[in-house]
Amino acid sequence: MHAARGERKRMGGAMRQAGVIAAAGLVALAHGIERLDEDHARARSLATAVAERWPALGLNPGAVSTNVVVFPHPDPALLLAHLRGRGVRAGTIAPGTVRLVTHLDVDDSGVDRVVAALRDAP
Repeated sequence: MHAARGERKRMGGAMRQAGVIAAAGLVALAHGIERLDEDHARARSLATAVAERWPALGLNPGAVSTNVVVFPHPDPALLLAHLRGRGVRAGTIAPGTVRLVTHLDVDDSGVDRVVAALRDAP
């Protein structure tokens, strides 16, 4: 019984309300696959803006192959506050590391807003 419980947890069986996560995955599979290229192109645009603003980071926009852009920043809290003031939601994934993500709710005008905010970011 103990081994079975461990196996169940490894497979996600101990997650509470896993249906919410599964529902998002089902919607993405049913309606999101055809627009992945759009999200990836928008992420490369964001990566290009980051690379132009902070060339010393050595971020290669061509290496961004998903809808996620991750980059180091000396003061993520300051950058995130600046972006938030411009209506841009972003986050961190580790100390000193910022993450920008494109998705269904991010269109070209949203990317333009982020790029403009990055140009004069601290």
